[in-house]
Amino acid sequence: MREPEGRGGVRTGLPRRVSPATAARNIATLAWRSLVQIKHNPMELLDLSFQPIMFVLLFAYVFGPAMAGSVEAYLPVVVPGIIAQNALFAGLNTGFGLNSDIAKGVFDRFRSLPISRIAPLAGRIVADTARQAWSMLVLLAVGFAIGFRIETSVAALLPAFALLLAFVLLFSWTPVYIALKVGEPEKVQIFGLVVIFPLSLLSTAFIPTTRGVPGPVAWVMDNNPVSHLGEAMRGLLVGGQVMDHAVIALAWGVGISLVFAPLSLRAFKKRA
Repeated sequence: MREPEGRGGVRTGLPRRVSPATAARNIATLAWRSLVQIKHNPMELLDLSFQPIMFVLLFAYVFGPAMAGSVEAYLPVVVPGIIAQNALFAGLNTGFGLNSDIAKGVFDRFRSLPISRIAPLAGRIVADTARQAWSMLVLLAVGFAIGFRIETSVAALLPAFALLLAFVLLFSWTPVYIALKVGEPEKVQIFGLVVIFPLSLLSTAFIPTTRGVPGPVAWVMDNNPVSHLGEAMRGLLVGGQVMDHAVIALAWGVGISLVFAPLSLRAFKKRA
């Protein structure tokens, strides 16, 4: 791809290659740019807070008595499950925001800067991964308020946060690719409705067993990355197997990023 030329024949497009250190600085700068906007638009935090609160209260009080006999008995199941589900929706927010930036011409300005090609995309992903930490804190706070308790140790929160943020960082390349391929931010939400929402429901995030589930559906639930992420979070916070589920969840994330990160860079190169 030939870079556009500015005055005097000087090329002004993104450089083909920069050093890894420079790329890391570019990513950090653009991630900070995205995060610092929160102080000018506090409604972003409200958006990140409302969904976790709504899902915790809805699942706990509507489905809890039917699924586990009481709200208290269902909380150790549903809170880690919603944490896993929320990780996927965090990636959807990344795609939505990215598409909005492209539509507003923000990425046209990035293209004139001597920065890494991956920085505009990775910077957005890193910033939204940091936002996911806030969302998880809100979710846990609401869970604590209605009776959820960590049954392992408080120290388990650190690996739980690390696992969640690592998965979000890897998975977010999928909605980023979708955002680069569609013309309007609203179309990114369609991806959430037809892929992410069914994927989260066809998991053990909210039903921690596949007993009585038809064979093909049980197979999907047993091999679903959301199931493995949810089971790992459940093991860290309330007890149970952790390592196998965490490794499989991260393997899913690595596989997804290996496929969609190059596709996203190619789509960005064509669109920018």
